[in-house]
Amino acid sequence: MSGGGGEEGDTLEFTPTWVVAAVCTVIVAISLAAERFLHYGGKFLKAKDQKPLYEALQKIKEELMLLGFISLLLTVSQSGITKICVPPDLMRHMLPCSLHDAPERQLSHLHKLNPFPGTARRLLAGAGAHTETENGTETQTGFCASKNKVPLLSVEALHHLHIFIFVLAVVHVTFSVLTVVFGGARIRQWKHWEDSIAKQNYETDRVLKPKVTHVHQHDFIRDRFAGFGKDSALAGWLLSFFKQFYGSVTKSDYVTLRYGFIMTHCRSNPKFNFHKYMIRALEDDFKQVVGISWYLWVFVVIFLLLNINGWHTYFWIAFIPVILLLAVGTKLEHVITQLAHEVAEKHAAIEGDLVVKPSDDHFWFHRPRVVLFLIHFILFQNAFEIAFFFWIWVTYGFDSCIMGQVRYIVPRLIIGAFIQVLCSYSTLPLYAIVTQMGTHFKRAIFNEHLQQNIVGWAQKAKKRKGLKADGQPGQGSSHESSSAGIQLESILPRRASAPGVSTSVPKDDGTN
Repeated sequence: MSGGGGEEGDTLEFTPTWVVAAVCTVIVAISLAAERFLHYGGKFLKAKDQKPLYEALQKIKEELMLLGFISLLLTVSQSGITKICVPPDLMRHMLPCSLHDAPERQLSHLHKLNPFPGTARRLLAGAGAHTETENGTETQTGFCASKNKVPLLSVEALHHLHIFIFVLAVVHVTFSVLTVVFGGARIRQWKHWEDSIAKQNYETDRVLKPKVTHVHQHDFIRDRFAGFGKDSALAGWLLSFFKQFYGSVTKSDYVTLRYGFIMTHCRSNPKFNFHKYMIRALEDDFKQVVGISWYLWVFVVIFLLLNINGWHTYFWIAFIPVILLLAVGTKLEHVITQLAHEVAEKHAAIEGDLVVKPSDDHFWFHRPRVVLFLIHFILFQNAFEIAFFFWIWVTYGFDSCIMGQVRYIVPRLIIGAFIQVLCSYSTLPLYAIVTQMGTHFKRAIFNEHLQQNIVGWAQKAKKRKGLKADGQPGQGSSHESSSAGIQLESILPRRASAPGVSTSVPKDDGTN
């Protein structure tokens, strides 16, 4: 026996050395290969100046390190956990499978300890217990069995829990990467819109004719109120709900939202590359999506607690992410509709192009970041459903009582595929552009070089302030502070434009 476990076999004392060496070699080789893959992947992203994606990769490495610690903790505490003995009656409640589904051999073990029938599957494995055979009859002996009790958690159950945590993390990271890759590919299709706008602006600069835009005839306004009317709130929500499934972002949407962002945050730079900024902002948010935060682990624990036989929790919980996803997509589309409604009710015709006014008031709780939190939760819960399905399939088989009936399995898989496709095709691109319609811009508006300059300026200013407080101002510090202040004002855009005050951002023509 090894470590007091309940599985039959020899310890390392009686295992051939070539077996131990071979297994260690394979495990170490796979681990080193994975580490080198992540290392060179990080170097590649750094060489390509993809710091947001590099930070996302670091986040994945942190998750792997957390998994390693969980694995170590489970392994070290295995002996102690399996020696926690409890009365058999305590193990007959809140089971994921009916007692009638337990194998007869395991049921017979509990009959010897308890006059009441039944136990959970693999309940008596472990806790220093082992099975001996006498005259063809199996008897249970061991640490807990000697006390007429059963282990709180068997060695085999710990192994399965260990595998589940690993599968969950891998599936979540994989699904998150796939979502961002396919969603990013769709967003990059909008680049030809940005290029056409740049070309059109160049040609327009050569024409001095004033332009008058009839608001109600503009494509952006007509698309948002086609066949419904501008005063029907219910019609606006219905249109927003169905629009996320087809043409969620049209060229007129992109052109109008882009122009509204530029006129609000960078009026002095009308040639600002909005598409490049949007990609940088999405990559910057990606590193938050791939992580498994503490509240997501709380959700896992709650699900494991409520996975009780007859409740079909795994089935009903699959509807949570799809409902949230539809709600998020509808809200993002409705933000665009609200922007269109604001312009349509105030103006009949305007000089120049149609301008919308970005504002946090259009978002839930006046916080655009809430949408990212919901997308993070949706992707995790969808990955959790798929990971749980494959874990049960591989560990216990398709006919396992935990798996449930086919009529509950098929809808879960269909919902999972639907969420993955809709989130990549519609919701993530919507998020990328609509969350730019908040009151404030994101730090991704600066390229990496400018971000480093700003941080360096702040550190120097703080240091000079400390020297001045100590009565030891450095030579030329007043001149340097003034120059740094002027430099910072020239590169920092204002978050909210005051009347008569123009805002500016770094020149970004897409060549950097």
